[in-house]
Amino acid sequence: MPKPFRLAVLNSHPIQYFAPLYAYLNRDAGLEVTALYCSDFSLRGAVDPGFRQPVSWDVDLLSGYEAAFLGKNAARRVPGGFWSLVCREVWTEIRSGRYDAVLLHGYAYAADVLAFVAAKSRGIPVFIRSETHLGLRRSAWKRRLRDGVLSVAYRFVDRFLAIGTANRDYYRALGVPPEKLFDVPYTVDNDRFMQASALSEAERAEVRHRFGLPVDRPVVLFASKFIPRKHPDDVIRAMARLRDEGLHASLLMVGTGEMEAALRALVVEYNLDDRVVFGGFVNQAELPRVYAASDVFVLPAESEPWGLIVNEVMCAGVPVVVAAEVGCVPDLVHDGCTGVLMQAGDVASLAAALRRMLDSDADRLEMGRQARNLIAGWSYEQCRLGILAAARSVQGPDQMSRR
Repeated sequence: MPKPFRLAVLNSHPIQYFAPLYAYLNRDAGLEVTALYCSDFSLRGAVDPGFRQPVSWDVDLLSGYEAAFLGKNAARRVPGGFWSLVCREVWTEIRSGRYDAVLLHGYAYAADVLAFVAAKSRGIPVFIRSETHLGLRRSAWKRRLRDGVLSVAYRFVDRFLAIGTANRDYYRALGVPPEKLFDVPYTVDNDRFMQASALSEAERAEVRHRFGLPVDRPVVLFASKFIPRKHPDDVIRAMARLRDEGLHASLLMVGTGEMEAALRALVVEYNLDDRVVFGGFVNQAELPRVYAASDVFVLPAESEPWGLIVNEVMCAGVPVVVAAEVGCVPDLVHDGCTGVLMQAGDVASLAAALRRMLDSDADRLEMGRQARNLIAGWSYEQCRLGILAAARSVQGPDQMSRR
């Protein structure tokens, strides 16, 4: 039997967006994916700094692929800054000779740099799949410093797995040659989200009743961490403007975070108690039902590398209002087709975008239909094909056929 291409993927911890992808890739006889985890943070229910509460995902994050937790400290490590994950065990694991390539998700932790050096010291190809794009807001000196360092470091990276158009443009801007670039789009488990969000009208009504939402008016959904760069306060201000214009809609705020007290106070200030519901933290298994019970999703964030929640809500056939600088926009959010664009930090722009969505039920439903059709082709299968192509390019067709 031909041997599979053995790919090691270094992650800080099991991630709900990535684990199903690894299982999907492992179904291909030509691939063998092993996830190397520095921490079991998302399994043991440690406090998530963004949500400010313990978070343990309620979906299976370990089935269908090989997983290795690196060292006994994996049970204590919590991802934070660069030095939070040093993880010396990665050096021995990468240099063990068990892998044909190493996939890194950027350089956020010391463990990423250590894995990079370990792979290069053994002549193992390194693949990079990061979220960076040119639209992220950084000071000029930080951008020059980072881009200067990376333009040198990237010369030693063997292949770049572009998650989308904005990410590919970033690599090209730093001088990455086209032959090193392969498309491995940022995706979610489309099948799970599409199946779990296929609700009847009675089921949609039941979800709304559970959150105390009316069934006879549109529901706008904000579902993310309550942090400043996501601009959840702008959503509340925009809803106040629409209320003053006579538009009838409700807002469901799903999530938690540092701004929650301020957001609740803002609702009281604008007298929106009868229009805004705080749904709290909703775990992965229930999220598709929440999406399906909503009519519009809004993500007015700045410096958002991609926004995978946009993929999720599009699987539910929900149109989106998204800030134009969000990383997924060039590929997923076509203004007037799958959603409406706005400017981050601009309440008037956000209110205008929501108004376009709420003014016409027919247009909104059509955008939701187009969103679902588009995301159906933005899937794990495209990831599989991209990774196989990158593997063949470093191994050569003869070697791959003998594997």
